[in-house]
Amino acid sequence: MSIGTSTSLASASLASASSLVLLQLVSRVFTFVLNQLLVRLVSPQVFGTAAIQFELLLSTILFLSREGTRNALLRAGKGAPTLTTTQANIALLPVLFGAPITVLSTLTYLYASSDSTTSQPYFTLSVLIYALAAFCELLAEPLYIRAQNELRFDLRVRIEGSAVFAKTVVAFVILVGTSSEWALAAFAAGQAAYGLSMLVGFLYAYAGTAQYWPMKVPMNNHGNISSAYFDPQFLALAGTMTMQSVFKHFLTEGDKFLVSRLSPLADQGGYAVASNYGSLVARIVLQPIEETARVFFSKTLSSESSAKKESADNVKTAGNVLASLLLVFSHLLCLLVTFAPPYLPLALTLALPSRYLKTSAPSILHTYIYYIPTMAFNGVLEAFFASAATASHLRTQAWWMLMYSFLFVIAAVMLSQGLGLGDSGLVWANVLNLWLRAIYAWTFARSYFISKGAKDVMTAWRCVPPVVSAVVTRTTRGVYENAPLTIPGQFGHILVGVGCVCGCIGTCFLLERNTFRQLLSLLKRQ
Repeated sequence: MSIGTSTSLASASLASASSLVLLQLVSRVFTFVLNQLLVRLVSPQVFGTAAIQFELLLSTILFLSREGTRNALLRAGKGAPTLTTTQANIALLPVLFGAPITVLSTLTYLYASSDSTTSQPYFTLSVLIYALAAFCELLAEPLYIRAQNELRFDLRVRIEGSAVFAKTVVAFVILVGTSSEWALAAFAAGQAAYGLSMLVGFLYAYAGTAQYWPMKVPMNNHGNISSAYFDPQFLALAGTMTMQSVFKHFLTEGDKFLVSRLSPLADQGGYAVASNYGSLVARIVLQPIEETARVFFSKTLSSESSAKKESADNVKTAGNVLASLLLVFSHLLCLLVTFAPPYLPLALTLALPSRYLKTSAPSILHTYIYYIPTMAFNGVLEAFFASAATASHLRTQAWWMLMYSFLFVIAAVMLSQGLGLGDSGLVWANVLNLWLRAIYAWTFARSYFISKGAKDVMTAWRCVPPVVSAVVTRTTRGVYENAPLTIPGQFGHILVGVGCVCGCIGTCFLLERNTFRQLLSLLKRQ
């Protein structure tokens, strides 16, 4: 990969990140507004079933079916605009293996669900619709992978934006237009609208060129003519990543597994509301950055041999991007820890419906102050690891993931049951789990850059020390402690916070202006 190609890819990736952030901003704000109405239309029990248990079933089917293949094929097509036939055949595996995974996961969930869950109206029908929606997304996966490798981010933005709109509107219309007993079916219909929109959108974009059965390709290996369906290198990598995804999925969704097993439905509803509110920043900003970073690192860090100078430049570019992202996330951590605790009680009173204030939602949202930046660090570091690690590194990480799984379960039980933290203890266990995984990926990144002779690209990052702001905002919180939790009642406290936030952000830009200039210059070169 040439220097120009690397720079162009960086520019395309940054433009992609901005497009995905815009998509997430529009879709999440739209979804957030309607969710504010939805949580007032349904009971915590229904919302907990749909947002915790049904979403867990959906993510299990999708993650186990497609995650390994999707990440493996991001490394394909270096220097070429399209996948080869044997690589495109691998992109069909999520469909071929997704069918039995969908059936098995659905039957397991129906069998394992408690009586209080299955007794809800139209429960079985809703589960089957969710399974169908998941398979529709899997049918779109080969075309999604193709669009990702062709760097057609604009296509994804349009299709996903339309799908999110369809999902939210369909669920809202059914909830408003029918009786409360159709609530679960309304959420299921919304998810079906999302899956169908994804499938139809990609089929329309690649009209006439989509194919869903592997094609045999003749191969010439030193004069021996044979035929094969799959590229052996990427097939092995996809298999390794898929096995690893089993542990990763449990660690990522472990809190939902335990909540669905240990907590009553009402608290599951509170947990779901807290998760939706708390992860708003993560989904709008952090998720697009992680996905874009995964594409950029996969395309930049080629495992193939290349000119030494080109390889060194690519490694340095990747290192600078990674270090810059970690620097930004360190500032995010400082800002959240400084300003969120003094103002969270007011925000909860204004945003949460009164019946959810009596659930576990408020205590869980307090833990999200630390959970959000942890997700940021872990997401980008694991994106780098998935892009640069060899099959041997992936197998080693899988064993560490197994150990982290045991530690997560132990920590979750001790914190939630032993120390009496309840559902918020599950989030703290997840914070611990994510930091362990982030440290592992950080260690790999440092050793990777050192082995490439680029020791200076992963230097320690500086943080803005917001100690004064922390003291000031907590002081004014004490002054306004007995004032009403309303905007007029807390106006002075809010005004002080706005001033301190502006001061911290201004200091951040002043101290890190060179880093921001580098990133902006890459974007402008597109």
